[in-house]
Amino acid sequence: MSSTISHSGIIESVERGHIRVRILQATACSQCAVSSHCHASEAKEKMIDVYDTPTDTWKKGDAVTVMTSTKTGARAVIFGFGIPFLLLLAVLFTTMGFTGKETLAASLAVLSLIPYYLLLYMFRDKMREQLTFWIEK
Repeated sequence: MSSTISHSGIIESVERGHIRVRILQATACSQCAVSSHCHASEAKEKMIDVYDTPTDTWKKGDAVTVMTSTKTGARAVIFGFGIPFLLLLAVLFTTMGFTGKETLAASLAVLSLIPYYLLLYMFRDKMREQLTFWIEK
């Protein structure tokens, strides 16, 4: 198994210390000949921000490969989905145990995600240091 994740993309903008790359994230079946007749295939455009990279060698429109480590990908999934899911379940079952009211428990569980995502937003610069991308031509 490879220790890196890579996607081909095109540079959308180059600023000092920051490059924005547009990638096309496609499922494997989107390359299939009958994918236009099938609803299982999908492709999405995503923007990737690459920080702390020399910008003098890149320009808008360059075809590049954006890479990250599998460890970084796993960390992003944990922060984006794992911890919120566990928080949601913890609040849901704790509230249900104390009050027995499903509506209250569900509401508090969903509302508990607001402070979590606000914290992520507040610490986005620290997160950026842990979730890094780099470019290969």
